[in-house]
Amino acid sequence: MDDVDATHGKSESVPQRGVTAALEYVADPVFTVEDGTIIYANEPAKNALELPTDVIGTEASKALGSIWSHLEAEIAETTIGTVRNVDIDVEAFDARVHRGHDGATITLHSPDSETEFEDVDRAVKTRAINEAPVGFSLSDPHMEDNPLVYVNTAYEELTGYPGDEVVGRNCRLLQGPDSDAAATDEMRAAIDDGRPTTVEIKNYRKDGTEFWNEVTVAPVRNSAGEITHYVGFQNDITQRKEAQFALQERTDELEYILERVEGLIQDVTTAVAGSTSRSALEQSVCERIAAESPYEGAWIGERNPATDVLEVRATAGVDPDDVPVDAGHPSAVSLETESVVVDTHDGMTQAAFPLEYNGVEYGTLTVCSGQDHEVTDREEVILSALARAVASGINARETSRMLATDAVVAVELDLTDPSLLPVAITAETDCQLEYRRSVHRTGDDTASLFTATGIAAEDLQSVAATLEDADLEVLVEREDSCLIEVHSDDDFVRWLSERGILVQSIEADSGRSRVTLEIPHSTNVRGVVEAVQSKYDGTDVISFRQHERGGETREEFAASLEGDLTERQFASLQRAYLGGYFEWPRPTTGEELAQSMGVSRPTFHEHLRSAEAKLCQAFFDDDPDSR
Repeated sequence: MDDVDATHGKSESVPQRGVTAALEYVADPVFTVEDGTIIYANEPAKNALELPTDVIGTEASKALGSIWSHLEAEIAETTIGTVRNVDIDVEAFDARVHRGHDGATITLHSPDSETEFEDVDRAVKTRAINEAPVGFSLSDPHMEDNPLVYVNTAYEELTGYPGDEVVGRNCRLLQGPDSDAAATDEMRAAIDDGRPTTVEIKNYRKDGTEFWNEVTVAPVRNSAGEITHYVGFQNDITQRKEAQFALQERTDELEYILERVEGLIQDVTTAVAGSTSRSALEQSVCERIAAESPYEGAWIGERNPATDVLEVRATAGVDPDDVPVDAGHPSAVSLETESVVVDTHDGMTQAAFPLEYNGVEYGTLTVCSGQDHEVTDREEVILSALARAVASGINARETSRMLATDAVVAVELDLTDPSLLPVAITAETDCQLEYRRSVHRTGDDTASLFTATGIAAEDLQSVAATLEDADLEVLVEREDSCLIEVHSDDDFVRWLSERGILVQSIEADSGRSRVTLEIPHSTNVRGVVEAVQSKYDGTDVISFRQHERGGETREEFAASLEGDLTERQFASLQRAYLGGYFEWPRPTTGEELAQSMGVSRPTFHEHLRSAEAKLCQAFFDDDPDSR
């Protein structure tokens, strides 16, 4: 058995020797056992137990015999850090075991001195109860109304009642108008049943302030098992309860918001997906938000670049005026700061959310409610997500309009930012680059085709090795030019097309790129240009020009192509298409088609290849005069 004394097995240091010396003056027999060995015994212990003078270092089983057999078991049953009275087979003595972490110190005392020890224990217990950090009370159920007969200092501090104002009164004096009846009923039932219970109840101090009290009531029984008193423990749990209520309030609020906005989110998403035009989308969104309690209305405004005014485009439930963009109105501030702005003024709360998609500004969404409605952080998150969905839907409508509209604004820009690939390539070489078109790669990836002049293919390959996060591949090498494909994660053309903007041309030379964009007339042109300037440093605007987009009709295109083909070329192409020559498997052969035209097979293929070349040129060549 691993036993130590109250010194926890410390080595024989100077302080330890002082303790040992002090124990020599103790009149009661005292000895200490560690690891089954006696490491200390004072003279009264040696005399009482008839131990030899040199007992120190002797195994306890040999020195104490049958006494140790009983005492060892009692020590094992004693909790570390506590004191326990045990019986030993020594006439005129009982033992008190002081159990340490690794051993025990045993003090022998006469049974006649037990009353003295009990008095000491009683005094210690009384002092411990009175100085305990939790409220302690004692009531007497044999007296009328089970009054309190004792309270400790912590009870007085917790309740604000001095002891002399509490003793003689029932503990219900702490209850008030908001005390839970179920909790008081539970305490009353526990006392009637003679069982312990713990409840949480709102109580009131002497000055009337509320606090949450965790009350534990338990019966105190005598040796015959009869209840003599009831003990009560009071613990102030106000902070924990307030945190619990706050958490529950936030949970309830979140559940309410989620339940309330679930339909709103679904309906707004449906409006975004199903509207055939931007105006219809915006009006549907405003009407759906205005129908949702507690909102009074909603409106969407867009900046007019010519007047710098936020003009109302759609509204429901409210009748707002146009707002100058430099005004302190929350919608204008949201537009300028690209952030959520909430403001309460003139009896109305307005929450403004920027409508922006991929850096392009589409105005603001402003949600209006009564002054008593507070827009919470969670609500801001949900409405911000709705605003992003609306902006995405507007972008999709504007992109589709770009493909169909003839009314456009041609914007010519000059860019010198080396993060733009044509700028970087021409800055390192003497070549010139001309944008041809974009092509799809695997998945949704795209690349751009350029004609490079003034440089050899091997020099382009050398440049490709210096480009970071970009690929350059020479596709076709001609005598005076090369067709190259360039690709990067930050593709300029794709970035613009996602915003509904067509790149009409890119011409790069000596580290500068002249870019012409076609922007739908209804789009916020200023917002597009500012997005390009924000993304690429050194962007200058050269010109703005409104015009109707040109282009041939299908019939005009077909007539123009037919005029470019010879009679034999047209006949070869027509017979090949109508005869299923381009299908697989082919229902006819080139030999059969040649015979139908009365020409040889090589002659038929020569005419067909020439016609195919002119067809591809008409379809892919940007310059109609080159056909």
